[in-house]
Amino acid sequence: MKRSREKAAAASELFAALYPRLAGWCRRLVDDDETAHEIASEAFTRLWARWTSVEEPRGFLYVTAANIVRDHWRKMERERKAMRHVTTEAALRSHAEPSDPSVRLLVQSLPERLRVPILLHYYADMPIREVSALTGRKEGTIKADLHAAREQLRAHLRKSLDHTL
Repeated sequence: MKRSREKAAAASELFAALYPRLAGWCRRLVDDDETAHEIASEAFTRLWARWTSVEEPRGFLYVTAANIVRDHWRKMERERKAMRHVTTEAALRSHAEPSDPSVRLLVQSLPERLRVPILLHYYADMPIREVSALTGRKEGTIKADLHAAREQLRAHLRKSLDHTL
C-alpha cells in the first residue's frame, strides 16, 4: 500500500513538473491549444501504462508526444488532400468554382453508410479493397456507396452555389 502511494506521489510530481512545458511545446507544433493538451495528456497516459518499465520519463514523454504530433500532421494532410479532391471533383463535374467551405460539414451530414467509405477512402487514403475489408462490405458496394456519397455532396454543393448566385 505504501509503495502504491509513493508511486502515485511520484507520478503527481512528474505531471506537475512536466505537463505545462510539454503542453506548451506541443502547442507550438500544432498551433492549437486543445489539440496540444490532448497530445500531452495522451503522452502521459502512455507513460502511466509503462510506468514501471520507463527509465527516463521525460524523454519518453517528449518522444511519445513527437510521434503523436507527427500522426496529427499526417491526419491533417490527409484531410486537406481529401477536401481538395472532393471539392475539385465536385467543381469539375458541376463546372463551377467551389465557393462553399463547409464540405467537411456536408461529409459529416452524410448517412453513416456513405460517410464511412468517404472518410476511409478519401481522408485516410485507403484503397477500396481495404475499405471493403474494414467495413465487411463488398468492393462493388463500397464503389456504389462512394458514388452515392459524391452525388449527394455534389447536389448539396450545387444548391449552395445556386443560393449564392
